[in-house]
Amino acid sequence: MRLNIPLTLIAADTESRTISGRVVTWGEEGNTSRGKTIFAAGSIQPKDVRLLLEHDRTRPIGRSLEMVATDKGIDAKFKIADTQAGTDSLIEAASGLRDGFSVGIDLLQYDMKGSTLVVEMGELVEISLVTDPAIDSARVDSVAASEEEENKASESSDSESTETTEGDEVDNTVKDEAASADTVEAAKSLTAQDAPRPAFFTAPRIDPSPLAYLSNSIKAAKGDLDAAYYLKAADSTDNAGLIPTPQGTTLINGISNSERGFIDACSRETLVSTGLSFELPKLTVAPTVATTAEGTAPSDTGMETEHLSVSIVKMAGQQTYSWELADRSSPEWLSALLTQMEFAYAKATDAYAKAQASSGAGAATSVPTDDAAGYFSYFANGAANVYTGSLGYARNLVASPGQWAKLMAMVDSADRPLFISSNPQNNGGALSSQSLRGNVAGLDFYVSRSLSGTGDGSMAIINPNAITFYESPRLRLTSNVIATGEITTSLYGYCAVGVKIAGGITFNDNV
Repeated sequence: MRLNIPLTLIAADTESRTISGRVVTWGEEGNTSRGKTIFAAGSIQPKDVRLLLEHDRTRPIGRSLEMVATDKGIDAKFKIADTQAGTDSLIEAASGLRDGFSVGIDLLQYDMKGSTLVVEMGELVEISLVTDPAIDSARVDSVAASEEEENKASESSDSESTETTEGDEVDNTVKDEAASADTVEAAKSLTAQDAPRPAFFTAPRIDPSPLAYLSNSIKAAKGDLDAAYYLKAADSTDNAGLIPTPQGTTLINGISNSERGFIDACSRETLVSTGLSFELPKLTVAPTVATTAEGTAPSDTGMETEHLSVSIVKMAGQQTYSWELADRSSPEWLSALLTQMEFAYAKATDAYAKAQASSGAGAATSVPTDDAAGYFSYFANGAANVYTGSLGYARNLVASPGQWAKLMAMVDSADRPLFISSNPQNNGGALSSQSLRGNVAGLDFYVSRSLSGTGDGSMAIINPNAITFYESPRLRLTSNVIATGEITTSLYGYCAVGVKIAGGITFNDNV
């Protein structure tokens, strides 16, 4: 289910062509076509997404530069493209004409608290710059613009009315999701007769009337299995009366999720549409320039290249279930099944990316001592090794859950937390127990379950340009198995991992 809800745009900088603000606020109530909606803390994980204009996928204007989860929400900074639409968007944001953020997510898990939809888990799909957010406070707080563009914004404000009214926000997103996807758009408060209903609901399992019980007793005596099931459900060991057992609709899940921390720490590209492998050109010998005496020939080193071959693999899984289960179960069952298959796909692809990166990585960087000083030595030397090995900057640090815990517990010589303190005297970054994203010693931080423990290979410093994860769209096939009276649903997709420069990734080597 797609959910779009607006939040606050903090600043637009037309000189550096950036726009920043809080894109998700935990616990803040807003109105959507489902009624009142709240995002639970940590319900959405930050990821690299495009910035669209009014939720229109055909009108991208930028891409996220930074996205960090805090205890209040998710703060993001976007680089705006050097296009006419991008320039217009910066001017509109600076002048208050289009100054709201609206976040689009795929809703994976939720709960209903009275008439309020509480988002418990969702996957971030895109973020849009919008004109009329349903939440009136979703506006620009401050604008940092050049003098020339401030004048443009001022002239634009004089010539156009900037008065806004609350109203429906139109979601123009191209619907390329599965046929069962449900789009939810930011809207006005609903009237009483339009009171929101849960995203999914089921009819009562048992009709508790005496007439229904009698009718099913007769049918069961004639061999009707459905009626017999009714009687079994209605039976009580103490009384022949009807005591139905209510059932909730929220699936308890403590063993799977959609997070792919290692893949998020790498660069991403769309997989080529044909073939079982592809090649990438790689420079092996670069031209040279040298001091040249008068009358002598200049340096002449021919540029040479080779092609790096990248293998494509298929990731697939299936579930086989009976016709009866599909026909007679509540709608939530199939929805939960498909969600769990997506979670399994996420786990498998993240583990594959980590395995390929490990086998193709450059030399490991040591952690000389098991304390804050030793870890900072790894961060500093690892960043230097990555630059030396790839001539690109280390931007990301991905770690196991165990290393995440150690980093959060690290203190300086005065016993002050290094990564969860806002004190500028000892603050080495920002980490939270409620988010798998953060910042450690200037590196964007990711947590991946594909890494384990706290020993060798439990952390990696990455230049994302040196390793790329390629992926095709996921496909779903469903077929009836006539011979056995069953249904098989398969989820599959293709992916590849290109370790372009081995020296661009270095794992830890504990001493």
